[in-house]
This record gives sequence, structure tokens and C-alpha cells, in this order.
Amino acid sequence: MKKLYLDKKNKKIAGVCAGIANYLVVDVAVVRILFLIALICGSFGFWAYIIVWAVAPAAEEVVDIPEEQ
Repeated sequence: MKKLYLDKKNKKIAGVCAGIANYLVVDVAVVRILFLIALICGSFGFWAYIIVWAVAPAAEEVVDIPEEQ
């Protein structure tokens, strides 16, 4: 079963976007752009980022982060 972890190795602020990108197996730039658009369109992007940052645990080992294929 997949779990969402903050990616501290590939982070810009807290590793939220990198963690979501790893979870969804997409490029981290796509997730960052989506968060930026959500932030510009309203405060949803900000609150979503803060909530995920508070709830998701940090990846302790490389094993916790799925590798891209």
C-alpha cells in the first residue's frame, strides 16, 4: 500500500510537492505548478500545502520514496 511522505531530499520549502509527486509518480515540476496556480487563484493552494505539511510524515529512508520507472 502506498503512503504519502514528505521528500526532504528533493524539497524547496518542506518537501510537500516532491512527496506528492513521488506518491503520484509524476514530475515534481507539475505538482509545483499546480500548487502555484491554486495559490494564485485563491488561498486553497496555501491551505492545502500547510495541511499536507502538518499531516504527512517525513520519509526516513530512501525505501520510503518510490523510485521512478
